[in-house]
Amino acid sequence: MPSIIQRIQHHFTNPDPRNRQIGIGFVWVGLFVLVGKLAGAAKEMGIAWRYGVGSTVDAYVFVLNVINWPIAIWFGMLTAVLLPLFARCKSASNGELSEFCSELLGFTLVIGVVVAVLFWWGLTTLLSLGWLGLTELALMRALEMVGATAILGPLGLIISFFSVCLLASGQHRNTLFEAIPALVLLVILVVIPSAMPEPLIWGTITGYALHAAALGASLAGRGELPMVRFTARSPAWPFFWSGIGIISMGQALSSFTALVDQFFAAGLGEGALSTLNYANRILALLLGLGATAISRATLPVFSDAVAKGGSDISKEAFLWASLMAFFGLVVLLVSWLFAPSMVALLFERGAFNAYNTIAVSDILRISLFQVVFYFPSIVLVALLSAQRRFGWIAVSGAINFLSKLAFSFVLVPMFGMHGLVLSTVLMYAISALLLAWIVLAARKQGRSI
Repeated sequence: MPSIIQRIQHHFTNPDPRNRQIGIGFVWVGLFVLVGKLAGAAKEMGIAWRYGVGSTVDAYVFVLNVINWPIAIWFGMLTAVLLPLFARCKSASNGELSEFCSELLGFTLVIGVVVAVLFWWGLTTLLSLGWLGLTELALMRALEMVGATAILGPLGLIISFFSVCLLASGQHRNTLFEAIPALVLLVILVVIPSAMPEPLIWGTITGYALHAAALGASLAGRGELPMVRFTARSPAWPFFWSGIGIISMGQALSSFTALVDQFFAAGLGEGALSTLNYANRILALLLGLGATAISRATLPVFSDAVAKGGSDISKEAFLWASLMAFFGLVVLLVSWLFAPSMVALLFERGAFNAYNTIAVSDILRISLFQVVFYFPSIVLVALLSAQRRFGWIAVSGAINFLSKLAFSFVLVPMFGMHGLVLSTVLMYAISALLLAWIVLAARKQGRSI
């Protein structure tokens, strides 16, 4: 234990600017993530108080997770590709980078419209056919939500683009702004629920819109808000396309694992989706404090190091991955002990009763084991992204999806919801071992990955 603490102190006091930059960035982003996740937890408290566990929350969670799937893919793609691209283009003229950002914003708007149309048509069709396993009441509520929720497609893609632009500039306020949608929805649910029809949906849409506006205003204040262009003349496009194809496949497969949970949970009876959602809200708070912070702290530093000459940073990355594994173990032990108390403190009021607390706590305790594997994996993925090893990221995403699907088919019939969350733990364990093997094998061969 003392050696681990000494190692952490060493990284924060090390005169190496990369280690200091990562350490300081981790602290600041961690604080911003904490604010955002606490806001998200408060929002879930409002939802639990008003709706409890049932068909309305099942429908809302299902529809929102489906529309957030392409948004998560787009954000992951932009983070992995744009940060190394911006680091490489720093030596280029500001006009070239500005032109590319304007054209990419136009491309983002086009993709957003396509996503909205496909989501509205595709999910309405699937829900109408009754293939998704939702209860009759949850199915009816989901159909009512689809049309308005489609607006989140273009809004979410714009938010992703603006967030990555701020992150590429060395700014972390985009992480703080992620609290806006949750706070807006909380206010609407608790303070002015009667002033807005369908407060759960329109409160979410209002929050997304204000989030996009805040990011845009921040970029405008720095003189970096791009104008929309629907052209593709920038010389940076070939560099962008060379990585986006492979990384998009990896992101799509990896993020699709969240939808696997939705489809399997939808067939486990009324309340299953909402129970899983409440457990995931607490888990997201814990994961965000480490994973989001370390990813947004390491990737810009790794990308800059590679762009400046590519000194071997695999050893540094693996050391930070080891520290994050230790941090994940601490989070697991503490959270396991206090899981029932956390659930009761956050949700047990109004329509959310003591029986719901027991059910959510059981799911949360199994889910917590993934933290130990997830945290170090984020560091190793940041390393691969910085060095444009997108093929390895795609392989990891494919293995994540296939292992998640296989484990779910085997474990869900045997253990129900417990088997579903256990499949996620096993998926992340395999992913962490694969990424660690890649880095260790490369170091043994005396070359950087």
